[in-house]
Amino acid sequence: MIPMEHYLVVSSIMFFAGIYGCIARKNLLAILISIELILNSVEINFSVFNRYLYPEQMEGMFFSLFGIAVSAAETAVAIAIIINIYRNAQNIDVRHIDKMKG
Repeated sequence: MIPMEHYLVVSSIMFFAGIYGCIARKNLLAILISIELILNSVEINFSVFNRYLYPEQMEGMFFSLFGIAVSAAETAVAIAIIINIYRNAQNIDVRHIDKMKG
């Protein structure tokens, strides 16, 4: 069986890569992918802690499934917003979104 620490290291790397992507990127799609990376690392943590702390229960797995559903809904809404921004501004760069004001 793989030790819990290995899963937590992978999850931490994913989380901090997502944080870096949110801070460093200027493209809205890249920021959305970084947010998805953060959410996936949290879902890994739910599953791992459930597996190692309470192996006979399924709460962590249900939280992960709920998180995946929320993540899919969030992605659909975000992509719709990004498409509207692109139609109006002809650009999805974060620096140029203020042109949509007034």
